[in-house]
Amino acid sequence: MWRSTLFLRQRPRHVALLLSSPVVPHASRLSSRPSGGARLIVYRGCASISAVELQFGQPIHETHPHILNHGELTPGITALEYAHRRSRLASRLPRDAVAVLAAADVKYRAPGIFYEYHQDPDFFYLTGFTEPGALAIVVNDGSGDSHVFHLYVREKDPKAELWDGARSGTQAAMDIFNADETGDIERVKDILPAIMSNATEIYTDIKTVNSTQSALSRYLFGVSGDNEAITKLVAPEKFRPLRPILNELRVFKSESEVVNMRRAGRASGRAFTESMRKPFSTEKGLSAFLQYQFKAQGCDGSAFVPVVAGGRNALSIHYTRNDDILRDGQLVLVDGGGEYGGYISDITRTWPINGKFSAPQRDLYSVVLNVLRACVSLCGESAGLSLDRLHSIAENNLKEQLTQLGFDVTGDAMGLLFPHHLGHYIGLDVHDSAGYPRYVNLKAGQCITIEPGIYVPDDDRWPKSFRGIGIRLEDSVCVGDDGPVVLSAEAAKEVEDIEALRA
Repeated sequence: MWRSTLFLRQRPRHVALLLSSPVVPHASRLSSRPSGGARLIVYRGCASISAVELQFGQPIHETHPHILNHGELTPGITALEYAHRRSRLASRLPRDAVAVLAAADVKYRAPGIFYEYHQDPDFFYLTGFTEPGALAIVVNDGSGDSHVFHLYVREKDPKAELWDGARSGTQAAMDIFNADETGDIERVKDILPAIMSNATEIYTDIKTVNSTQSALSRYLFGVSGDNEAITKLVAPEKFRPLRPILNELRVFKSESEVVNMRRAGRASGRAFTESMRKPFSTEKGLSAFLQYQFKAQGCDGSAFVPVVAGGRNALSIHYTRNDDILRDGQLVLVDGGGEYGGYISDITRTWPINGKFSAPQRDLYSVVLNVLRACVSLCGESAGLSLDRLHSIAENNLKEQLTQLGFDVTGDAMGLLFPHHLGHYIGLDVHDSAGYPRYVNLKAGQCITIEPGIYVPDDDRWPKSFRGIGIRLEDSVCVGDDGPVVLSAEAAKEVEDIEALRA
């Protein structure tokens, strides 16, 4: 266990900004890093200053012990784990190559009116830093498992913090987030040239982002005629995409990540079950209750805008208007999930609005449930299957059972009845590790969704009693060595259990 007591480096200007105190001489930080935020101590006759008395741009253990345990930088994830992630990234880079990542921008819906901030997942994965206006650089300096970590952030500014809340500042970038080098993000144009010009290769995805990211993109890649662009100093052929490397890292979850996802899945599952207990007359009312329950059960909030689709609205896969009436005798399809510590859960359940399945609803629901059970049971590394192969198994299984219900499944039938893929990777994103192939066999430590569905159009081609019904069932699953760990098991899905909730 790394100790969490940190000692300030001798950087008087930054210390004065952080602590609002006179210049602090002769201070140094523990060599046993990384530790993750904690008590700050000043030596040589200066009074000790507790981190509890300070303000940072995000929770740390000393200010928010109800959120973070000792040594954690973000819920469930220690500063040491973040350092190991950076080391693994650096080890995949050529010697003296750098990886460059920018924090997400604040997005505005109107002047001065901002949307809730969400950090760029790649930036969060490597730093644990949740503020905007930041740049991270990881350098493979050729020293084995080590690396150099640069973190450039917004400096402390009392006037700005009066309006926008506390900032962590550059001193905290070192003492809390364990940066080796730091500086004010406003001076990044003075800092980057030396780092970039000395790099053998530069791995970044900033240029693919339309956003600190737009300004950095213009500067890094010379967009809009910026004469100071780094591309004037660095040959374009030095640039490489970072995404493929990060996909390989992020697609495999650590034990701590799985614990966070189990917590998100458990809370989200309970939220779904509580929602099934109550009668609702509108999609809006059900949506509001579900999102309230995510937080009430322990999540930080919703992972995405939920789908609450009553009746034929369920035939639209990403229906999110949620503004219709819920009608007696119909089903409601709900796709949602909570988020905890940045990690998401993704669950879909379909249930009767009046609490009782009709015979056709029960028959079609049972088909989808059978396929869900069968595919989830195959989510072990020893099965040697990929998501694409599981999709084929699901489609064939659906065909067989639908035929028994009188469906004509020839030709393009399955493309109409089951138009989406069976599953995707999950983690910090709902569609995690974007671009990581689904044809690769699943390995232990990967987390995925399994979500078979049937959506029957109102068309003479299909049996009359099933027309207009949409049913999808989805569980969040962690792949094990020999079998699955179902992260969303507490969301009821058996017909008898669902009906019993309202009986």
